[in-house]
Amino acid sequence: MMTPQGRAELYLFGTTFIWGGTFVVVKFGLADISPVLLVALRFSMAAALMILFGARRILRMDRSLFWKGSLLGFLLFIGFTLQTIGLKDTTASKSAFITGLMVIFTPFFQFAIEKRPPKPGNVLGVGIVTAGLWLLTSPSGNGITRGDFLTLLCAAVFGLYIVMLGMISKGSDPFQLTFLQMIPSALLGWIAAFLLETPLWNPTIAAIGVVAYCALLGNILCGYVQTRYQRDTTPTRAVIIFTIEPLWATLLGYVALREVIGYWGMAGGVLIIGGILISEFSDFASSSPSPE
Repeated sequence: MMTPQGRAELYLFGTTFIWGGTFVVVKFGLADISPVLLVALRFSMAAALMILFGARRILRMDRSLFWKGSLLGFLLFIGFTLQTIGLKDTTASKSAFITGLMVIFTPFFQFAIEKRPPKPGNVLGVGIVTAGLWLLTSPSGNGITRGDFLTLLCAAVFGLYIVMLGMISKGSDPFQLTFLQMIPSALLGWIAAFLLETPLWNPTIAAIGVVAYCALLGNILCGYVQTRYQRDTTPTRAVIIFTIEPLWATLLGYVALREVIGYWGMAGGVLIIGGILISEFSDFASSSPSPE
């Protein structure tokens, strides 16, 4: 019989393939839909579907959870907007690797918010990841592009999101909390779409498919799974699972978009994943009981 931890890790493993595919799907769909409008549409569709199938459950939420969920939704909106705009000027593969750096930012936000200082392994991991980021971007001769920089900011926002989610999700209804993250993201998305860009929408099959994929799988399914099941495993084991995401995105990017990151890029990706694992394993080692 599968344990709760094993079930949680299996579900989280499945989300890595959906999230990895999101980078390629969004990159492909940006030819027919502008980035901020895509954010608005995906979160609006997700919110509408959750209301349709769970209105009674949503109405039972308390006021304190509303404000906490809204804060998470604001962070999601900022993160996804930066990431989606960044995808216009970088590849799906690089976007996936750079977004993975959110795990490196997490210990430093834990220090700022929860007063938990980063371990030496966290600092070492940052150094290794920095070298990997340079290899991933600079050897091509283009350096860090605008898209890479926006994605790096996105990773920082998602690092803060991880810390806040860990604090808020304990004892909260995962369906209600997932829904509350959709509403501010959708509302802010519509406002920003008319302030930050000239909205583009070509109702092609590809554009509709991108919105549906992101809303149904990326937002509702993956959002619920992470909110519900990440608390049933350890942060270290979760991070090991999530490192599959950029590898899957790179493979899909090569097959679907003919993206090639080259040998230096692959070396950079290996260093990024290695730095993330070193950072997280340092947390695990320091929290494990010492042998007597």
